Amino acid sequence: LGLTEAGERVLGHARAALADTASILAVGREYRGDASGVLRIGTTHTLPRYVLPPAIRQFRADYPQVEIEIHQDSPRQLVDMLLHDTVDLAICTEALGEHPELNAAPCYRWNRCLIAPLEHPVLARRPLTLELLCEHPLVTYVFGFTGRGQFSNAFAREGLRPRVVLSAADTDVIKTYVREGMGLGVVVDLAFDPEQDRDLGMRSLAHLFPWEVTRIAWARDKYQRAFQRDFIDLFQRHAVGLVGERQVR
Repeated sequence: LGLTEAGERVLGHARAALADTASILAVGREYRGDASGVLRIGTTHTLPRYVLPPAIRQFRADYPQVEIEIHQDSPRQLVDMLLHDTVDLAICTEALGEHPELNAAPCYRWNRCLIAPLEHPVLARRPLTLELLCEHPLVTYVFGFTGRGQFSNAFAREGLRPRVVLSAADTDVIKTYVREGMGLGVVVDLAFDPEQDRDLGMRSLAHLFPWEVTRIAWARDKYQRAFQRDFIDLFQRHAVGLVGERQVR
């Protein structure tokens, strides 16, 4: 049914002991110059598709003997995975900067955009306002993912209530139902690809919503191997470059 209070304390100490043992083994491998291993990355659903690929590509070239595992879950679960040593690094927008046992480094800023089928009249409206968005059914992210809390707060501050008819954790799922005509999509601006999404129109919503910050995090008390530290640097550089490229477009 569950652990007693004493059992919970024992479990905490056991996890700390296992983490210390893993750090000792990692130091030994580093000292021997062993460049092999596994890099376990925890992230939400949008990042592996739209942001991670350039960094993963470069990392594979630099460390061909390291296997990469990508674990996808909610931001709260990603924090637990870091604390329980299920992943080495976690990348997302929510939760990571709030926990004292984690180091979290900012990587890039992002905002939202509106997507709709090319023929939809809303794409020609000037200006786009929160009131205008409330006139249409919306498809966006579920609570706890990709800035949904800030999205809802922006409407609440104006005394408005958006009509969200479908929510999902995955941007590609949102795009699918926008294409089905279920509603207008509100998604991460980085997730709109002019080549892949030629049947959709896009309008920036950066003037309506606050900017969000995506972070990469790791456990404070865990030894980071060289390839893990290098991936952090790689991801930060590639993410900033990708954001700059998209903004220019």
